[in-house]
Amino acid sequence: MTGGFNSLLRLATSGHGELCAIGHSDACGVAFLRRASGLTSDSICAIILGMPTIVLDTNILVAALLRGGGTARAVLRACLSAQYDPVLGPALLAEYEDVLGRADLFAASALSPKERNEVFDGFLNRCRWVEVFYAWRPNLPDEADNHLIELAVAAQAHAIVTRNLRDVSRGELKFPSLKVLTPEQCLEVFPCPR
Repeated sequence: MTGGFNSLLRLATSGHGELCAIGHSDACGVAFLRRASGLTSDSICAIILGMPTIVLDTNILVAALLRGGGTARAVLRACLSAQYDPVLGPALLAEYEDVLGRADLFAASALSPKERNEVFDGFLNRCRWVEVFYAWRPNLPDEADNHLIELAVAAQAHAIVTRNLRDVSRGELKFPSLKVLTPEQCLEVFPCPR
């Protein structure tokens, strides 16, 4: 495993997520907010820090796990280091698991299947689970991508990060506050400290 992914895994599995990310020792305040609001620790941290909430399309996760996934990998690292608040729902999780289970797709990957699963588990650990209770049906050219918009709306996400801009941004139903960005645009619009 490369040094970059060792660091990535340590960030994902360190167990210090919410209180370290806040940057001060007001653990009582966070505990109070958690009890009073019913929000998860990740939700509270996202509110306190103003972290951008994103939906990470499967093509970005795959690119990050392959050799040439430079900016996709940077977005994944930002998710793992709590600089972005990634969200996940049932349809996206099923899509992730389906695509990551295709061994032929990762034949050129620098990571072994075990290492990919460790990174994926770390990423899932950072994701905030969001239930989608209302099907907006934005009528995208590829109907299979509708779930991305529905998840983003349910999570009140700032952006969907994808390489499939053409299809994901061409729905009949528009959500003006929701951005559809490439990984490069995401890192530009929501810069992460290095």
